[in-house]
Amino acid sequence: MAFVLQPEPPIGDWLAVLDDQIERSSGFFVGRPVVLDLSGLSLAKSDVTSLLADLQARDVRIMGVEGVDPDCLGPGLPSLLRGGRATTGIVETAEESDSPTPAATPKSPPFLLFDSPVRSGQSVVFPNGDVTIVGSVGSGAEMVAGRSIHVYGTLRGRAIAGSTGNPRARIFCGRSEAELLAIDGWYKTPTT
Repeated sequence: MAFVLQPEPPIGDWLAVLDDQIERSSGFFVGRPVVLDLSGLSLAKSDVTSLLADLQARDVRIMGVEGVDPDCLGPGLPSLLRGGRATTGIVETAEESDSPTPAATPKSPPFLLFDSPVRSGQSVVFPNGDVTIVGSVGSGAEMVAGRSIHVYGTLRGRAIAGSTGNPRARIFCGRSEAELLAIDGWYKTPTT
């Protein structure tokens, strides 16, 4: 599983938004595989190379590129990927639209529920809402939620709430022995 970044024109503005996200959640992309989807852009080889250098300077590790002419990639650049599943972007709106939602558009639930413990080494990523764990979270496990995290047991491992920029997010747990807690880019580690 990898994160997908899909730049939008103008690239400078998109990089500024990415910088804001990185500032709020420093280290979010560190050590995580990222796919760069350029299908919405028409870039020359020099533009692709420049964009990859800009992302590398921000510690964003690109493991592959989709939606670009193979001639735009070469030695020293990530490989071309094909066949990934389509994703939907996270869109923030200032106000709700007055038009009704079409009946054919299915809505995803605003929460993700696990009725078993999350074990060491597992990652739960749900940027669309709350994550609820009925059980404990093991040391070395990771949970990332766009809104709040609820753990009905002991929380060990890492919990990152408000990952999409939600300062009202919260982390609830029966007992906290967490390795890392983060809400909207504010991190807390245990003190010894």
